[in-house]
Amino acid sequence: MKKHVLILALLALPLYGQSQAARQIDSAAVYILDRMADIIGELEAVSFSLESATDRLDDNQKIETRYSSSHVSMQGPDKMVYQRFGNKGKYGFWFNGSYASLYSFNENNYVTLQTHGNIIEMMDDLHTRFDFQFPAADFFYPSFTDDILADFNTLEYLGKTQVDGEDCFYLRATNENMHFQLWISSSKWTLPKRFIIIQKGDQNLRFESVFKDWDINPNLPNTMFEFLPPPKSKLIDIMEKS
Repeated sequence: MKKHVLILALLALPLYGQSQAARQIDSAAVYILDRMADIIGELEAVSFSLESATDRLDDNQKIETRYSSSHVSMQGPDKMVYQRFGNKGKYGFWFNGSYASLYSFNENNYVTLQTHGNIIEMMDDLHTRFDFQFPAADFFYPSFTDDILADFNTLEYLGKTQVDGEDCFYLRATNENMHFQLWISSSKWTLPKRFIIIQKGDQNLRFESVFKDWDINPNLPNTMFEFLPPPKSKLIDIMEKS
């Protein structure tokens, strides 16, 4: 199954088809993306934080920027937990390999859903059925490089630069609808550091995220992936997408 890549699912920005312009693909950029994907694919467990800013249009068609913070932990092949703080409140998510639970700290209610497979299959399943979106999910798909090449006409390596004092490879991809910029650490881990997506148009709506506090192969207890409903919390139902 081809995943809903970040530029489609996370941002919900419209794509109107591939441009017919000539493709310009930099082999150095492809190599860096492949190395990042290979390293991520070999991780047995990982934790990281993500700081994000998303532009949207309010009821008066003026740009409003919303901020969120997430902390994510994953243990292969089938365990995941995260907490997200943002304009819509604070949420927690737990996946133990068989069931996924989403809990609203603000409303003290939760939903528990049966799902299946590994982390990637679970994310695909819940996105398809319920439109769930996961922090930086795209970077953990083995097909990340292929998806970038499929969705963008140009891909360039623009050299090294610094993000928060860390040396990074700087990549840029474009198509007729979007600009995508990505900074990847040039350390031995070659992990993503920052990315920006800009929707072309009058508003130039922007999405930006910064990765922080990578913890490689931490020892994560299985109990942290089990959701325990808090006192007086309410179990609710949600409808699948039509």
